[in-house]
Amino acid sequence: MSTEARRVRGTLATLAVALALALALALSLSTGLAAAASRAELADAEAALELAALRTLGPWPPATPRDAGNPVSGRPDAIALGRRLFADRRLSGDGSLACIDCHQPAQALADGLPRSVGRVVLARHAPSLWNAGLQRWQGWDGAADSLWSQAIRPLLDAREMAATPTHVAKQIAADAELACRHRAVFGTPPDAGTPAAAERTLVQVAQAMGAWLATLVSGRTAFDDFRDARLRGDGPAEAAYPAAARRGLRLFIGEGGCTVCHGGPRLSHGEFADIGRPHFSAPGVVDRGREAGIDALRASPYTLTGPWAQHPPTNGSAAATAADPALTTRALRAQPRNLGEFRIPSLRNVAATPPYTHDGSVASLDDMLRHYADLDLERLHADGSELLRPLGWNAAQRADVIAFLRTLDDPAARRLPMPVEPEAVAGCGDRLTR
Repeated sequence: MSTEARRVRGTLATLAVALALALALALSLSTGLAAAASRAELADAEAALELAALRTLGPWPPATPRDAGNPVSGRPDAIALGRRLFADRRLSGDGSLACIDCHQPAQALADGLPRSVGRVVLARHAPSLWNAGLQRWQGWDGAADSLWSQAIRPLLDAREMAATPTHVAKQIAADAELACRHRAVFGTPPDAGTPAAAERTLVQVAQAMGAWLATLVSGRTAFDDFRDARLRGDGPAEAAYPAAARRGLRLFIGEGGCTVCHGGPRLSHGEFADIGRPHFSAPGVVDRGREAGIDALRASPYTLTGPWAQHPPTNGSAAATAADPALTTRALRAQPRNLGEFRIPSLRNVAATPPYTHDGSVASLDDMLRHYADLDLERLHADGSELLRPLGWNAAQRADVIAFLRTLDDPAARRLPMPVEPEAVAGCGDRLTR
């Protein structure tokens, strides 16, 4: 082979090596670019998911709701009277207990106990009353369909305030200031003269309380500020939100799928679920939860379908009929899956209201997340929801989710002044006795 041939062959070999290297480099670059593009697409998808979820978690606060079936809901004089009655221990049978004792302002209108104490230790934990007016059903079991009907339950329950309609009516009638304010709100004086009159006064007392309870809408939170900043693309305002809370939010709406139950502006869809907690309230005693609540609701005269509910007139349109909350009460029937279900609580102010679950058996947020991380599916009722699956979150992930949950607290929710003097009512003086 000539020198020239060897030179050409060497050149070709060099070019072949260079081409191979170039192809390898191009392939590597292509793979890297594809991976980068894939990562960018994933990031875009996650951002879109976050934005879509954030839109559903607000805005906040909503308009103050009205208490369904309550003719005095929204009236300032009824609200002032109800707020005062909420703290009046004379309404209980022995004068020792008021609503405020289980729903304490410093505890965000809960009581901080695993199980509340009336005349006996009760089977359930007192839930916070913040934003209760935004719920369709009241109580852990949904045994009341309005705020005023819920207010009657502890008043008459022998385990709680152990009053009677006659006792309540006599207490209002015996206090000149209360009686005057009652008459100013309802147009008739409190009357304990007959069982029917006493029952009417009891319902009116509950309606005044319901009018006040409907006003308990909590304020804005750090999460609400972040949500709104994110939706309007305000980067500096977004940056004020803690990084751990942001990671926790992504777990909450993404991997955890928590918004399936804790969705909407209240972070609860307001219905009921079996989450695998014990169903026994005492050895051998099953707390039937929603199943018992539906039975109690259907048996009660104090519902939106009963004789005491007063509904505003409608135009008879299909839309007005469909919006009537009494329809869902009328159609309600217990199903096998309702056994062991309890209301899914709002997560607003959740860090301020331990312990957790219907029986207060979960001491902390970390314990609650551990329950979901290590969920025992065998504890779920056979007819219950199939949505729950063990999350398997580690300590760092749980800490991030807790950081997010803490941003749902409104600091003012633990500073509600109670009791307060209502404004003067003409002819009633300036004071309500305690």
